[in-house]
Amino acid sequence: MSHQTVRLSAGRHRGPDDGACAMELASMLAGEPFSDRPRSVCPVIAGFVRSYNDHVDDARRQDLYAYAARIVGTRAGREDERRRADMCLAWARETCGVPPLHVRVLHRLFRPQGLDVDGVYAARAAAAADRPEVHALALRLVDELIAVGAVPDRADRADIQLGSSVEPPQAAAC
Repeated sequence: MSHQTVRLSAGRHRGPDDGACAMELASMLAGEPFSDRPRSVCPVIAGFVRSYNDHVDDARRQDLYAYAARIVGTRAGREDERRRADMCLAWARETCGVPPLHVRVLHRLFRPQGLDVDGVYAARAAAAADRPEVHALALRLVDELIAVGAVPDRADRADIQLGSSVEPPQAAAC
């Protein structure tokens, strides 16, 4: 199984033969060990993408395929992480309204563990909003998070690693 044939699915996987979430695909594209926490990806972006991957339906999940390549190389300094975390919280508030109580409680409990929790919070708020237009807004948020602290040649490095653009695998015709 390769990054060109894997289909995105929810949850954590043992290896690409069992499927992959968007973050595990990112680890493959980065040339890192297979993991849903690749070191080359900003923890805030990873928290958002990992949680969003696990809480949306299969069709929306496949839209994350191209983002797996785009988020490689986004790990940055603490200032950029803090800015991304603040963006996630503001986005969740403005776009999704007040999320369910369990989402708010979990965020408050886990926030001291790291800024990635703010990404998780925004993703869960988006999934809980359950409005079709929120999906496009969530993808736009990921674009905006990637742009924070962007290094101009980051996209070029990802293309070199991949050798071509990354598109989701097409279903075989019957």
